[in-house]
Amino acid sequence: MESLIAYFDTIPSSHRALILAGGIAFFWMWESAQPLVRFPGTRWPHALRNFFFTATTIVVNFALAFLLLRASAWVSAEQFGVLFWLPELPLLVQLALGLLLLDLVGAWLPHFVQHKTPLLWRLHLIHHSDTQVDTTSANRHHPGESVVRFVFTTVAVVIAGAPMWMVFLYQSLSVVLSQFNHANIALPRALDRALSWVIVSPDMHKVHHHYVMPYTDTNYGNVFSVWDRLFRTFSTLERDSIVYGVDTHMDASEHSSVRSLLTMPLRSGKKRV
Repeated sequence: MESLIAYFDTIPSSHRALILAGGIAFFWMWESAQPLVRFPGTRWPHALRNFFFTATTIVVNFALAFLLLRASAWVSAEQFGVLFWLPELPLLVQLALGLLLLDLVGAWLPHFVQHKTPLLWRLHLIHHSDTQVDTTSANRHHPGESVVRFVFTTVAVVIAGAPMWMVFLYQSLSVVLSQFNHANIALPRALDRALSWVIVSPDMHKVHHHYVMPYTDTNYGNVFSVWDRLFRTFSTLERDSIVYGVDTHMDASEHSSVRSLLTMPLRSGKKRV
């Protein structure tokens, strides 16, 4: 455990980049061998658009990283946050609790808020408008949404009282598991259901990408599936019935270029029901 802490406490940026790139490469090859859905002739153009938004997400997080570092240093110096307020716990229990809090406040909550707030939903549309969901879709976020998510992540660090090694560990898990649950793959149904009791599985998350309500507003989870079950936002849908996209922006011309995606929040669609 000490070696894990030491590694993530000093993890080089190059290693974090390798985790991101390695995950995409791994799931890309898995998708090539066993695609859940075949998207004829458009894989690379689709991926390149999504890679642009992956790059903007990296830029936003890099530019604001000093705030995260300061927040973590402050909670450690002031002994502020849930992990400091509880009686001394075994390290593994602290780790589990810290990861759960980072996931709830830094990932599940902003996702829920974006769906319930009209202005933030317009930013989140870029992610939901993807009609060819695959592993490259995981970081398809408008730069404005990346800022919103960063703010919630910083708040999560303060509430949890999380040290930076725990934050970097959570972010590494988040990157890989997001690529996994967006991947265009089909696990055996029994295995997928079993995984969905602990983590967000591919079938569980793809329900969230179904193009119509009420499914779009369910399964907000990022890493752990417990929050959707606890807050009664969990739903299921047969994988063969899922249609990717969002009903207000199904026209292919709306997401055929980076420019059209960047300006999507400025365009209104029909009312969602």
